[in-house]
Amino acid sequence: MRNFSSVSIWTLTTLFVVFFGIAPRTASAQATASPVGDFESHGDVGTVLHPGEAEFDAAKGAYTLTGSGENMWFERDGFQFVWKKMSGDASISADIAFVGTGGNPHRKAVLMIRQNLDADSVYADIARHGNGMTGIQFRTEKGGLTREVQSPNWNPKRLRIEKHGAYFTMWLVGEDGEMRIAGASPRIELKEPFYVGIGVCSHDPNVSERAIFSNVEVAGKAPVALTAENSSLYSFLETTPVESGDRTAIYVSSGRFEAPNWSRDGKSLYFNRDGRLLHLPLDAKMAETIETGIAKQLNNDHGLSPEGSLVAFSDQSQEDHKSLIYVMPLTGNPPRRVTKNSPSYWHGWSPDGKTLAFVGQRNGDFDIYTIPVEGGDETRLTIAKGLDDGPEYSPDGLYIYFNSERTGHMQIWRMKTNGSEQEQVFSDELNNWFPHISPDGKLMVFLTFDQSVTGHPENKDVKLRVMTLADKKIKVLAELFGGQGTINVPSWSPDSKSIAFVSYALVPKTGK
Repeated sequence: MRNFSSVSIWTLTTLFVVFFGIAPRTASAQATASPVGDFESHGDVGTVLHPGEAEFDAAKGAYTLTGSGENMWFERDGFQFVWKKMSGDASISADIAFVGTGGNPHRKAVLMIRQNLDADSVYADIARHGNGMTGIQFRTEKGGLTREVQSPNWNPKRLRIEKHGAYFTMWLVGEDGEMRIAGASPRIELKEPFYVGIGVCSHDPNVSERAIFSNVEVAGKAPVALTAENSSLYSFLETTPVESGDRTAIYVSSGRFEAPNWSRDGKSLYFNRDGRLLHLPLDAKMAETIETGIAKQLNNDHGLSPEGSLVAFSDQSQEDHKSLIYVMPLTGNPPRRVTKNSPSYWHGWSPDGKTLAFVGQRNGDFDIYTIPVEGGDETRLTIAKGLDDGPEYSPDGLYIYFNSERTGHMQIWRMKTNGSEQEQVFSDELNNWFPHISPDGKLMVFLTFDQSVTGHPENKDVKLRVMTLADKKIKVLAELFGGQGTINVPSWSPDSKSIAFVSYALVPKTGK
């Protein structure tokens, strides 16, 4: 986690040298020459004040690691590491227990796959914290900042990290004894060979902590290109504060679900799966299906009314099976049809609750339209050549933001709600989709594909980026495996502090 001691280890290094003539142990003394159990060697990575230790009890099949170090976070790490070099696909599993109580709640015992022994190396690990919190941490570039995705499963009985090609996944055993995927699929390019092992960091440079790793299993095999036929898909419903970018996978399931909306009270999320609309209270482990009557083939275009009592959605189960827009009480059935023409795809609700913004395909062109919530005539707002998509009202009701490829590739635009004064919000070489404005009107989150990607397909490496509308500064909020279904519809928390989205993972069917 993003916690650190008030006195940095770099300050302590200076004090030790000046007053005692003693330098802390640094990366130059990283590894001993002796094997430890099934691992090749061990040593301290980064700068630590107290040399670490590693012991293997052959009778019990257990490793006891003692480690110091200020943290494993930001752009550098300090910890005791036991490792072996590997190539191809790899995994490491273990039961982990800290020795003794107390200590820093953010001390870490980790299962790690790492490029090298440099303190700022690229890596991915599963970190079991002293307070029980568990998450997958990763640094995607040398010297870059560490990111993480936390699991709601604290104090897991057993942990495993898997590497399949360039993607990493976290697996945890819960109270029922079943090993399940627990969140995220970061992409990290490692050169072969890389390091696989176990580690301990005290998160307090002045002390050392011990952890026991038992039933350790390390496996490797030749990498296989994953396809729909030889892999299984998993979906992760995640939330992240825009300030920190620290992600939490609050709901995980096999198969595909998509497009979360946040409830107006901030206590629930809504998303679609297999043509149905689901409701997930944030304090619940299971999602419940909302009855939608005749509408049985919902897609990922749905959202709540401003006051939160109604939901609009697109469905293609009726007539010629082209998408139509319906409005329904959020409590369920019956849906009321709004659009006469199809296909029509809902995307936005005016702040006064009286008008819907949607994308309609008419005579082969995709353009942006509005229509009264009660139904009636639709009004066309865009006529430019190329696809216009993703219309969403600003909270003040003055603008509709949308994405358009009229410049040759997909960019973010906005216009007055009557279609006038159409202007590009910013310009870059990437393909940007689905602008969503925070409830306070200050920020815009959007989905970014590489410039080589056409449309908004599924199963792509994408970014969630956030723009401060006042100065148009952009930062990357998250990098993930996703695309279609990740953030098609409004997904801001009502307090404008967090985003909900869906990421995905492909893993070999034989991997489990």
